[in-house]
Amino acid sequence: MSCSLSAVKICAKIAGRELFRDFSLSLAHKQKLALLAPNGRGKSTLLMILAGLLPASSGQIFIFDDEMKSLKDFEKHRSKIGFLFQDSNEQFVRASVLDDVGFGLLSFELCASKDEADKKALKMLESLGISHLKDKICFHLSGGEKKLVALAGVLITEPKIVFLDEPTAGLDESSSARLAEILGSIDASMLIASHDKDFISKITSNICELE
Repeated sequence: MSCSLSAVKICAKIAGRELFRDFSLSLAHKQKLALLAPNGRGKSTLLMILAGLLPASSGQIFIFDDEMKSLKDFEKHRSKIGFLFQDSNEQFVRASVLDDVGFGLLSFELCASKDEADKKALKMLESLGISHLKDKICFHLSGGEKKLVALAGVLITEPKIVFLDEPTAGLDESSSARLAEILGSIDASMLIASHDKDFISKITSNICELE
């Protein structure tokens, strides 16, 4: 299989504190890979580095075989990279659900008009079974609803790589099961940072540990 993402000897320091050193991984095309580590070990930081949201202290990152020598290099692939934040509230950029889900299409100029973006956003909401939320305010939703709306906003641009940071954080068992079902059906490369082994087991058996 071809490689969507590879990282070679990634190191990260925050405020002089080393979080991890010489971390390497390879994510094959359409592979689902879980990144396991205890809380506070640096999973979120690593995910943001690999997605081009934070710089690494050292090491190499390749996206679709292109080396990312700086954060600017990620821009050419930005519409192909989706990132689901641990806190869904950090994901929202528009007040209403429909506007927020369609925002990425307009931001990356993947739609010619807002009407077109709204139609595609509604179709995405329908595919996740949450079209009834389209006129709701994002910040007024339940935790499970927020997570699915945030995921809809990620998937709307049809990313080739999806990063998920502790996707079950704050979710009840029912919402977690629904999320696992959806993620298992997504046809994209996926890196899931989590400490929830039961959730991960429902999606993939491919495990990488951050020690």
